[in-house]
Amino acid sequence: MDSFWKNRPTLITGASGFVAAHIAELLLQQGAVVTCLLRNPDRPGALSLLNLDRQVRTVQGAVEDLPLMKALLNNQQIDAVFHLAAQSIVGIAAQSPTATFESNIRGTYNLLEACRGATSVRRVVVASSEKVYGASGTASYHEEQPLAGQSPYDVSKSCADLISRSFAVTCGLPVAVIRSSNIYGPGDLNLSRIVPGTVFSILEGIPPVIRGDGSPAREFIYVADVARSYLLLAEQIELAAGEAFNVSTGSPIRIIDLVSLLLRVAGLESRLLPHILQPSTSPVSDCLSISTDKIYQRLGWKAQVQLEEGLRQTVAWYRQFNVGSVIPLPPS
Repeated sequence: MDSFWKNRPTLITGASGFVAAHIAELLLQQGAVVTCLLRNPDRPGALSLLNLDRQVRTVQGAVEDLPLMKALLNNQQIDAVFHLAAQSIVGIAAQSPTATFESNIRGTYNLLEACRGATSVRRVVVASSEKVYGASGTASYHEEQPLAGQSPYDVSKSCADLISRSFAVTCGLPVAVIRSSNIYGPGDLNLSRIVPGTVFSILEGIPPVIRGDGSPAREFIYVADVARSYLLLAEQIELAAGEAFNVSTGSPIRIIDLVSLLLRVAGLESRLLPHILQPSTSPVSDCLSISTDKIYQRLGWKAQVQLEEGLRQTVAWYRQFNVGSVIPLPPS
């Protein structure tokens, strides 16, 4: 079938991450010519776990390397760039803020500068996060409110977000930004995240640990829905350039209820009970919602995969995945 993406040269940075791998999978399905930038190709990542590594062209390197970025874009005549390379673990960012700033901030402006000078680049989509809003005190995040990140990771994403839109406004670079809520799905090996950490534990027969009282409510979006949003923004870059778009479900769920749902879809609710580290001392639960009115009204995007179905698909994938062969389980 004819497709917008058929034979279109594309570059994905941070391609060892599971969101980037799902974007690559969707692009390949639509006939794109996909190049993936990998900082460490010898380290197991989602690209290989999803059996995509032999279907794409891989390049070893980092977005901080400006000459490499310029050469890569020009030599491959890249049309579309999906920038997801980042130090994405909040705890590591707190321990090593400088390294995180180098990757997430300098890496972003280096790549965008290379894109600015590449005549073939027609569309750029940059990964941001709901964390750019910080602890704003509002119950619902919307794109017009100020960015208020304070922790090193939040600040690094806020800066990358602002820098990206600055390149659009001042340089005319066709770049748009996606701010997503918590993403889950097959291929995520970051056990500090609640979904993979819980799934890995329960499939090994270990009671899942909830760090806190489990009462905060957050939104979780299936990775396939997120991948669709990236392609849509790139396809409709004329309507999206210079702007940021929230991507989420609009349906917050308490962490304790999320863990219980995972146990149920895995068929283990009668065998394992969550271990709550800090029992609740307050009847009030904070609930954060992410408004997606803008992307729906402007581009017609909305999440399609319901949480229970997404978790079911995620658990099914991890059941087939040999956890210990790639990454050790966290200590109980």
